[in-house]
Amino acid sequence: MTEIDMDSTMAPPIAAPKKLEVGRARLSDRIWRGMTIFLLFFFAFVMFVPFFWLLTSSFKTQNQIFQYPPAWIPDPFVPENYVNALTYKPFHLYLRNSLFIAGMNVLAVTLSASFVGYGFARIRFPGRDLWFGVVMATLFLPYAILIVPSFIIFSRLGWVDSFLPLIVPQFFGGGAFNIFLMRQFFRTIPEDIADAARMDGCSEFGVYGRIFLPLAKPALITIAIFTFLHAWNDLLGPIIYLRSPEHFTVAAGLASFRSQTDISWDLQLAAATAMTLPVIVLFFFSQRYFIQGIVMTGLKG
Repeated sequence: MTEIDMDSTMAPPIAAPKKLEVGRARLSDRIWRGMTIFLLFFFAFVMFVPFFWLLTSSFKTQNQIFQYPPAWIPDPFVPENYVNALTYKPFHLYLRNSLFIAGMNVLAVTLSASFVGYGFARIRFPGRDLWFGVVMATLFLPYAILIVPSFIIFSRLGWVDSFLPLIVPQFFGGGAFNIFLMRQFFRTIPEDIADAARMDGCSEFGVYGRIFLPLAKPALITIAIFTFLHAWNDLLGPIIYLRSPEHFTVAAGLASFRSQTDISWDLQLAAATAMTLPVIVLFFFSQRYFIQGIVMTGLKG
C-alpha cells in the first residue's frame, strides 16, 4: 500500500514539464509568425511607397510634385495630365509596337526555350552536360559586351530601324535562364509517361508537343511573364536599333518624351503611370500560374 501511494503522488510533476514545453513552443511559433507578418508588411510598404508617389504625382501640378515636405494627396486634383500626356506624343503607336514586340518575344522564347530544354532534359547525346554547361556559362556574359558585335551583324543584314533585331534572336534558344527553367521542369516529369507514348508509336516530336508541352503550362506561363516584362521595359534595345519615331516602343517613347518636355514632370509621370497598367493587369490575371510555375521549377529556393 505504501508503494502505490508514492507512485500516485509522483505522477503530476512528470506531466507539468510537457505542458510547459508545449506552451513555450506555441508561444515561440506565435512570436515567429508575428515577426514574419510584420516584416512582410514592412517590405511591402517600402516597395509600395514609390509607386504610390508616382500615382499621386501624376495628378499633381508641376509645382506640387517636388515641394517639401511632400504632399501625398494632390491638391488640386489634375486628371487632365493623362489626357495631355497621351495626346502630346503618339502613344497609341508606341503601345501597338510594344505589344507586337512583346507578343512575338513571348511566342519565340516559350517555343525555343521549351524545345531546347526538352533536349537537355530527355535526349541523350554525346557531350550533353558539357553543352548545357556552356549554355549556362552565357548567363555570366554582360549584355553590354554583346552590343557592338550584335549591332554590326544586324546593320550588315540591313535590319536597323526595324523590329527584326528585337524579335528574331529570341527564336534561337530563348535565353540560358529560360532553358534552365524548362530543363528543370521536364526533369520532374516521370520518364514512364514518355516511354508509354513511344510504345504507342508516338515520335519524339510527338512526345514533346503532345505530352510534355501541355504538362509544362505553369513553367511556360512563368517564362511568358518574365519575357513580356523584359520586352515591355527594355529601353536599351529600342534606342540602339530603332530610328524612326513611328517605330518607337513605350519605353523609347517615354525617353523621347522627356527630352522634349524637359520640365513637364506632371505629364511624364502621368504617361509612365498609364504605361504600367498593362503589366499590372497581366500579373493579376496570371498570378496563380506564375506562383505555381515558380514552385514547380524549384525557383523558390
